[in-house]
Amino acid sequence: MMVKEELKKLAIKYLEVDLGVIDILEDITTEQHGQLKINLHKSGLELLDNKRAILVEGIKNIIIEMIHYSNVLPKVNYSDFISKKMDYDYTYLSNVFSEVKGITIQQFIILNKIERVKELLLYDELTLTEISYRLHYSSVAHLSNQFKKITGLTPTFYKGIANKRRRNLEDV
Repeated sequence: MMVKEELKKLAIKYLEVDLGVIDILEDITTEQHGQLKINLHKSGLELLDNKRAILVEGIKNIIIEMIHYSNVLPKVNYSDFISKKMDYDYTYLSNVFSEVKGITIQQFIILNKIERVKELLLYDELTLTEISYRLHYSSVAHLSNQFKKITGLTPTFYKGIANKRRRNLEDV
């Protein structure tokens, strides 16, 4: 809603504002662009007008949505899924992402999957087997190895630490 208000203040005609993307109906002046950038920044938002930055944000949003906010991951390869959603060749997307972020899309996916595993372990509603299945790991061992590689801890040890902290907080 905040973005729409800023667009109205600056008399910028738009078709749609959806998931961080503004579909503007006509060219805007340099002054309107600059003011929009400043106003959005004051609200904690960033105006991305660089094509590479926009692509990277799109890739990140797809991955975050896919891993953190969907209970069912796509049945196809992540590369095919991202390529289809972005409507670009995966090799191109991968190269741009790596150049801008300094890590590969695959590494970004793994980091997000491990963050999701941590969340699910803290909720304590699913077994490690169920988490492994939900996040499309080939096995619990694969999940555990990747988790330890990233965090330095086993999932079971991490869960134990989290539960101990929770109990300590409840005792206070």
